[in-house]
Amino acid sequence: MRNDRLLELEVELKNIVGSSNLLVGEKKTEFYRTGIRVGSGKASMVAIPRTLLQLWKILEICISLDKVIILQAANTGLTGGSTPNGDDYDRDVVIINTVAINQLIILNRGLQVLAFPGTTLYQLEEKLAPLDRSPHSKIGSSCIGASVVGGVCNNSGGNLVNRGPAYTELSLFAQLNVRGKLELVNHLGIELGSSPLEILNNLEEINFNQDNILESKKLASDKEYQNRVRDINANTPARYNADERRLYESSGCSGKIAVFAVRLDTFKLPKKEKVFFIGTNDPQDFSYLREKILLDHPILPDMGEYMHRSYFEGASRYCKDNFLFIKFFGTKSLQRIFLLKRVLDNFFNNISFLPNNITDAHLQFFASILPEHLPRKIRNFRKSFDHYMLFLSSDSSIDNMRQTLNDAKSSSSFEFLECSENEGKDLLLHRYVAGSAPSRYKKLNPSKAGDLLPLDIALPRNCTFWYEVLPDEILSQMAESFQMGHFLCMVFHLDFVVKEGVDLEDIKSSILNILDNQDIKYPAEHNVGHLYSAEESLQLFYRNLDPTNSFNPGIGKTSKKKNYS
Repeated sequence: MRNDRLLELEVELKNIVGSSNLLVGEKKTEFYRTGIRVGSGKASMVAIPRTLLQLWKILEICISLDKVIILQAANTGLTGGSTPNGDDYDRDVVIINTVAINQLIILNRGLQVLAFPGTTLYQLEEKLAPLDRSPHSKIGSSCIGASVVGGVCNNSGGNLVNRGPAYTELSLFAQLNVRGKLELVNHLGIELGSSPLEILNNLEEINFNQDNILESKKLASDKEYQNRVRDINANTPARYNADERRLYESSGCSGKIAVFAVRLDTFKLPKKEKVFFIGTNDPQDFSYLREKILLDHPILPDMGEYMHRSYFEGASRYCKDNFLFIKFFGTKSLQRIFLLKRVLDNFFNNISFLPNNITDAHLQFFASILPEHLPRKIRNFRKSFDHYMLFLSSDSSIDNMRQTLNDAKSSSSFEFLECSENEGKDLLLHRYVAGSAPSRYKKLNPSKAGDLLPLDIALPRNCTFWYEVLPDEILSQMAESFQMGHFLCMVFHLDFVVKEGVDLEDIKSSILNILDNQDIKYPAEHNVGHLYSAEESLQLFYRNLDPTNSFNPGIGKTSKKKNYS
């Protein structure tokens, strides 16, 4: 039987959010307890608040009854950091899903924004476009529907090298002090009142002049990032999750505080863009181009995305359905489609006589009988090479990129295409959807595919061996390997599907030892979640934010016990 404290909690939370927004029982909570790629565990209930005040009241009740709190929005994390992990918590676990609290407030006519816990990057991009502004990040299919706050909490993003990873020093959050008392901390730089009731009501009702917000000395984006990327002789990475430079309150908090709102800079939309598609069989060609661009270009290209043939072909084969859906129907309803697919997957996988992953098999079949989705010129060009680069340049950086490529071509073995507008859009979309290739491969090849092993690693900025980080003895234990990266900042995604029968923990331990010996940091942008051990400095940051270990305990393989005992 369920204990009296849980029954009391259930009654209290129903009084706050209503019966329809409180989920109890394994079946009803399964969707929220299971990570998009990895991670799952038990939770007593899932509360879905609709307002900031409801969120505050839920936190008060959970803390008063000594519960573990895990906050999540779209649950798109790739390392299991927004779900429970296992069943060995010493207190009851309550998940708070904030996806319904998705208000977005435009500040100073679009120069900055205030994003609530459930606000998505899609919302932000859509609302800023008419103002000729854009957000700090663009996202790929590995994190469809990702929230703005989630990006800040995970220090994610950074492929747009002129903007840097998600970062702010201006936020509104709740945290527990050393005495176990819940406090609401307003560091937005906006006067909203003194009590939680005043602050939260004034924020949601926009009881302040949103077009006359005073400029703050605190950062609302990583303004130093361009200079860090350009330092190609540094023996440290440009960015990684445990970088102490960018651990500040909500930024990098990994759910150790409850973030109610973040204030972020926006960026001017370019007037024109151009995609350059480069192919080579000598990866040192790309090292040379990177050096020329970072040292000589007065304005950096917006993106420099590397794709090995493994990921380029993998995206062609396994992500065609995503590509076609987005191209013809747009991204606006994509989050709902992916949520529907997850619901259908859970339903069909629980029917014993049906094969697993039946929806993926059908999507793959229908996509395979449709015509080729990439332009003929791109298809023909890519056949000759193993390594590809997509440079997205805008405005005045276009001529610089064109000149550099033409000058370097005579002494290098690469070839390049200057893409038309439609070709460029298709190539960027191809890169956009590529992240789902490993999971689709695993689902369609159950007899030879074991576990997924996703790695996002940050190489030192002076690294010259980026294309051969792992030896053949490791790679030979993989059923399939996929490699791509944000090349200008030396952040790479090595996504593996290990062979059936290979011990995941053993091979992962071997890989991490190799990375440690080469001063490679990990994770780079997907956060430690429950897959990686947090560095000592990151653990200290977590303890300072949450002295009682009530928010997201166990993150970074830390203790799950109260007070970290």
